[in-house]
Amino acid sequence: MQDFKIVLTMAKAFTIRFFRNKIALFFTFLFPLIFLIIFGLIFGSNQSPSFKTVLINRSDTEFARAFEDALKTGNVFKLDETTDFDMAKQKLGRGEIDGIIELPKEFGEIREGRPAGELVAYYDQGDEQLARSYQAVLQGVVDSNNKLLMTADAPFSLSAKPLQTANLTRFDYTLAGLIGFSMMTLGIFSVSEGFTIDKKNGALRRLRVAPIKAWQVIVATAINRIFIGLIAVALMYITALIAFNFNMRGDYISFVLFSTISLACMFGFGMAIAGWARDANQAAPVTQLITLPMMFLSGVFFPTFLMPEWLQKVTIFIPLTPIIDGLRYIMTEGKTILEIGPQLGIIAGWTVLIYLVAFKVFNWE
Repeated sequence: MQDFKIVLTMAKAFTIRFFRNKIALFFTFLFPLIFLIIFGLIFGSNQSPSFKTVLINRSDTEFARAFEDALKTGNVFKLDETTDFDMAKQKLGRGEIDGIIELPKEFGEIREGRPAGELVAYYDQGDEQLARSYQAVLQGVVDSNNKLLMTADAPFSLSAKPLQTANLTRFDYTLAGLIGFSMMTLGIFSVSEGFTIDKKNGALRRLRVAPIKAWQVIVATAINRIFIGLIAVALMYITALIAFNFNMRGDYISFVLFSTISLACMFGFGMAIAGWARDANQAAPVTQLITLPMMFLSGVFFPTFLMPEWLQKVTIFIPLTPIIDGLRYIMTEGKTILEIGPQLGIIAGWTVLIYLVAFKVFNWE
């Protein structure tokens, strides 16, 4: 009991010292908010010069096959490889695609000596601006085919139908990546830098004389950083809610619990680096070596589904990837913490491993 009382006392002291550091306050709270606002202004609306589309071809007519080939070779529509309608609908709801084109079974059948049929386009009813552009371009495709057939009555028509989806914006999808980036920054950069400074000025050496054990320092610092990290996450969420109309689709208990677990994992990496390095010259290159792959391969600034398939299979094991994926599942798809077992499993594995390393390599000077 006395040991844990010491831990809580040190955690309180570390927290008070942190809030007296104006530079630390800026980079912990204001700097992530600046990133959030910039990305919010960029991705606040769904505007796109081209359209990512899923084509569901249910027809086996020659004209339908030719129509599909024409879409594949064109520049306006970037066809996704998905062939299942339910999967395509999920992608539409997550903002991974802009629309779905369906060619019914009878599309392209010969009627009165000419191919005819109805092309069906599905769009997200939550983005009217994108829907209008999508329909206008498709109507142009239909009109051009009608002119080529040179008939008085247009043989082809377009039927546009809305689908009820989660109505995600680009910003909704990006917010989880920004929160994950903030967790990584707080857990790794600030910890590794702060501890090396304490080693240099002899603060850790004085704690050892107290005497205080290494595990008490690590646990107390973890409590301090998780508390501060939750405040930073809350500020980012409130800003997204007020400034960019973010709509939380999951429950707050899952969000807070998962954020706490994620912060604890990221802190472990910072503590392992800080405990091993004797000064900033040793800590800096190791910190960059660990954080750069996380920053660019974990879906912080762009989704991992845009990466090559072989790279996606590798990135799922990068520590920050399950954190960002879990946040997105909770915040944008309404899943609970009990429904993201694979992400929690990877995070738990990294947490156990990195804390074993942190306890092993910790030194006071």
